[in-house]
Amino acid sequence: MPQAERFDTVILGSGQGGKLLAWHLAHSGKKVAVVERRWVGGSCPAVACMPSKNELWSARVAHLVQNAAQFGTLADAVKIDMRKVRRRKQDMIDREIEFHLNAYKTSGAELIMGSGRFVGPKTIEVTLNDGGTRLLSGDEVVINIGTHAAIPNIPGLEAARALTHIEALELDYLPSHLIVLGGGYVGIEMAQAYRRFGSRVTIVEPGRQLMGREDADVAEEMRGILAGEGIEVLLNAQPVNVHGLSGDAITLTVRTGAGEQKIEGSDLLVAVGRIANTADIGLDKAGVELDARGFVRVNERLETTASGVWAIGEAAGSPQFTHVSVDDFRIVRDNMAGGNRRTDDRLVPYVMFTDPPLARVGLSESEAQRKGLAVRVAKLPMSNVLRTKATDETQGFMKVVVGANADRILGFTMIGSEAGEVMAAIQTAMLAELPYTKLRDAVIAHLTIAEGLGPLFGNVPPRAS
Repeated sequence: MPQAERFDTVILGSGQGGKLLAWHLAHSGKKVAVVERRWVGGSCPAVACMPSKNELWSARVAHLVQNAAQFGTLADAVKIDMRKVRRRKQDMIDREIEFHLNAYKTSGAELIMGSGRFVGPKTIEVTLNDGGTRLLSGDEVVINIGTHAAIPNIPGLEAARALTHIEALELDYLPSHLIVLGGGYVGIEMAQAYRRFGSRVTIVEPGRQLMGREDADVAEEMRGILAGEGIEVLLNAQPVNVHGLSGDAITLTVRTGAGEQKIEGSDLLVAVGRIANTADIGLDKAGVELDARGFVRVNERLETTASGVWAIGEAAGSPQFTHVSVDDFRIVRDNMAGGNRRTDDRLVPYVMFTDPPLARVGLSESEAQRKGLAVRVAKLPMSNVLRTKATDETQGFMKVVVGANADRILGFTMIGSEAGEVMAAIQTAMLAELPYTKLRDAVIAHLTIAEGLGPLFGNVPPRAS
């Protein structure tokens, strides 16, 4: 084996946490190499969160124009140009690539484009995209390899060449009938976007409700919102087989309580979960163990089973959100410097960017029940929030979970306008361990969506005597 190039830190993958760590360490004077197979900056700015939200916003604009007459603006017939939708998204991606390349240059971290695999402890062989190989070793190594879309073992599915979110964001035409397999966050976001662009859309969910991690009332509210826009939702529908080719003609056969049903469409999007990119990269040669699900096994400090090797982001089993990867970066950064930051004491929020959006932080009502926690629950329809009287954004509700024998806020869920921004206020209160009464009695500006927090917390039942 040739002599390896020595670095202080080698980072395999350029996702959010890894690139921030690379730039930080390089600015601190460390010699750092980042190995990236395909996307400069990782998937978030290239094919995931930012591009998807870009297209979701284009879909929202289309929806507003289509419904402009409701607000007194008369518009001629609306036409959607998917090539322009795609071009707007790609322009943003190009700007992101330029930003990332400049960030690597100014930091001093070396970006190496190629496929890396471990060939020994803390040693990575890189097959370069432009030909040749390099052998890298680091005093410390960080695994930041992300996940990819799961394709279930359904007869005919592989041959059908179904879309994942990556290909769905590259379409320059409008599917006449998009079938979405999976009623989770990605599937729902894409379903609503393409319905607003003008596609017929059917969501097929094998489970008993959409968004299996959410409370039943939350899932039902979202189902109603989607149905109100003309999206067909099939629940408890088990896929049996697939025939045809996505982009041409596709038939999905499902089994329901009423028997088998055939769904005919033009395109098929699969959004049923994620698989860690841990296969065939030599982790066994590095002494890095995987858990039962195939994710890198880490402790609360994000250390792997191999000394001097860390893992960040989705492949480490962290919640699959960019903001969590950013926090992973902070944990590894500080622990590399002798700190003792952990993953098991953080409060993780998330937002599904439908319209209206879904936001949650902390425990849901059903999670509290499973944990055996005694809680008080309060809800407020968005139609009771005064701002929605002016904007007609009356769909959804706010929901809060409070301890039964203490006034600490344990969780908050909201489907409604500006849900993510309102949730951030609740998250702040939870981090500060404020009693819910502080928000109940706060003077909140009128007319804002957050003003609804007063009556929401006013609905919290009193403590049991």
